[in-house]
Amino acid sequence: MKTFKHTLLAALALTVGVLQGCSPQTEQKAVQETAAFPAGKPLAQLQQEFMDLRFGMFIHFNIPTFSEQDWPDPRMSPELFNPRKLDCNQWAETAVAANMQYGCLTTKHHSGFCIWDTKTTDYSVMSSPFKRDVVREYADAFRAKGLKVCLYYSILDTHHNIRPGWIKREHTDFIKQQLTELLTNYGPISALIIDGWDAPWSRISYEDIPFEEIYKHVKSLQPDCLVADLNGSKYPATQMFYTDIKQYEQNAGELISKESNLLPAQSCLPINKNWFWKESFPTDSVKSAEWLVNSNLIPLNEAHCNFILNAAPNRDGLIDDNAVAEFKKIGQLWKYPGKADSLTVHRDPIIAPNLAKGKPMDSSWSFDTRISDFANDDNFSTAWVAYEAVKEPYIEVLLGEETPIRAIGFAEQADVAYYYKADRTRIGRYDIQYFTNGEWKTLDIEQQTEFVRMHRCPEGIRASKVRVTFHDYDKGLAIAELLVY
Repeated sequence: MKTFKHTLLAALALTVGVLQGCSPQTEQKAVQETAAFPAGKPLAQLQQEFMDLRFGMFIHFNIPTFSEQDWPDPRMSPELFNPRKLDCNQWAETAVAANMQYGCLTTKHHSGFCIWDTKTTDYSVMSSPFKRDVVREYADAFRAKGLKVCLYYSILDTHHNIRPGWIKREHTDFIKQQLTELLTNYGPISALIIDGWDAPWSRISYEDIPFEEIYKHVKSLQPDCLVADLNGSKYPATQMFYTDIKQYEQNAGELISKESNLLPAQSCLPINKNWFWKESFPTDSVKSAEWLVNSNLIPLNEAHCNFILNAAPNRDGLIDDNAVAEFKKIGQLWKYPGKADSLTVHRDPIIAPNLAKGKPMDSSWSFDTRISDFANDDNFSTAWVAYEAVKEPYIEVLLGEETPIRAIGFAEQADVAYYYKADRTRIGRYDIQYFTNGEWKTLDIEQQTEFVRMHRCPEGIRASKVRVTFHDYDKGLAIAELLVY
């Protein structure tokens, strides 16, 4: 295993690796520095290998299985967890029958119950009548069938009060201890799907539980484990914000663009109505194999998107017969075709916090109520809109004292309802300036044309203010977020 120092330095490179800009000399130096500290396979290779898997089985099985709610009482007794006929081999056989290539098990869902032999809490399977390590049995069964192993883990934890208003530093340490167990005791993990973070319903920000710290911790344990945050849909689809794989949960209305997506992605959907088992499932209809293959699996794969279909084992620990039968039909309709099309766009994830978030903002004249504060509210659906009479509008953030900066960019809002929906950028030429030692300096950049533009300077700068000035633009210029890292 790589040393922590080497892995940490490589992760630091990933923090700004996506960001484009500055001079050829500094770009070359950054490449040389990154190459000096390898951390497993290159991220682009890991992303491609994950796309090559194409199709996998999500397995929602945890203490909610023994409730009628996907979010049960966080004080629900471990005594209720007792899947007497648990057979992870049946799960694996069902996945193989559907020509799936991997699985992903809910090690801990939002109510905090752990289905592995954890030393971090008594709220686990080891305090139940079952007293068997379900994660171990799952990992062994899937590997025995030649399937890759992924794990799901929830940051939100209502049993241990990892939720708004309660979060303390020890909660981050608790999460790291649990992830250490999961990433050191169960062999190679291809991907860690994280949930309950930076979502409107969880309200746990990437600052409350620091994303960068957790991300680097995962990579220090397993450099080849992809980190896939399930709640990144609020971020623009053209950049890798806080994830190695773009995530789309169809049940939550998160739909990938099958026409324009270029980044490695994963779309998830349950074969039943809900994620966790319900008493009506054995007789309820399930989603048809024909629809799952023709309207999901095939078109998603063509859009650089891996499809993960959920099975919900019952209270005996087995997948119901009606679901098993439909998985088999999928395998009859669809055969694994081999490796996926090569990814042509490679972007490392942004893992650091946005330094502009919540700081005082200033700008030239705004359109009505669309003032500058909307450009650093961590909401990509709101925006500062420049008043069209201003010849060269600008927007800036006041960082306070001089702060080290590695990258500066902005996200343009594509859809401004009171003007029109844009299929192209409204922005022409622009400058990025930073205020240091009492004077404004202009960053040496190459102009970009995407809706999200990121410029980096690997040698770094220090600044107390950052400003973007637009020298030519079309009516309806809207900046959703000013991005400073």
